[in-house]
Amino acid sequence: MSDGCAGRTPLLSLILPVLNEATTVVAQLTKLQVLRARGAELLVVDGGSNDGTAALAAAGADRLLDAPRGRALQMNAGARASRGEVLLFVHADTTLPPDADALIRAAIAGGAVWGRFDVSIDSRHPLLPLVAAMMNWRSRWTGIATGDQAMFVRRDAFLAVGAFPEVALMEDIALSRRLKAVARPACLRARVRTSGRRWEQHGVLRTIVLMWRLRASYFFGADPQQLAVRYGYSPRQP
Repeated sequence: MSDGCAGRTPLLSLILPVLNEATTVVAQLTKLQVLRARGAELLVVDGGSNDGTAALAAAGADRLLDAPRGRALQMNAGARASRGEVLLFVHADTTLPPDADALIRAAIAGGAVWGRFDVSIDSRHPLLPLVAAMMNWRSRWTGIATGDQAMFVRRDAFLAVGAFPEVALMEDIALSRRLKAVARPACLRARVRTSGRRWEQHGVLRTIVLMWRLRASYFFGADPQQLAVRYGYSPRQP
């Protein structure tokens, strides 16, 4: 694999956790090449795929890493191996704006410690634009971000708060709480686009209600491992 950032410290490290994403990983990495060409470092962290994901991803990344299954475990492994001053965590089914690097650079230069993008959901279901709007509003109001919104954070702050808690679910909420104690997030209005497959596969209304219940349970102290079981933790979702 080539390393487009050899010999210098990149501003931005993109960290992409994957698990059994053979049908989508090449397209996702192709979209990220524009950022890589402008100096971003791209790390793919595989959680034990058995469908050839790792082999497909190798040519499109600066580094391909193996880690135990779990988004938190995989993203922390990517963060440890990365060299960038700012870490950007991208889900395998999320598409960044083409100028994401410039937007993050401007936010950090303006004093932001961490932040996220607004999100849109790639689906024709009439309820999902409302779901996305509510996600963005809730995040802006509470200062809590979700992984679907492509969280970014200065490396020093990420390390200072102890990285992602290595839990089975809600690692993004937990990290947001830690970072919020340091600073409010930069809520960028540029939109990332995330796949609607999670909602469509399990039913839009059912998934909306389930996520509300899971977040409420987590707020009141439920064990993330038990929540992951209720969520139906899938081999496709690290």
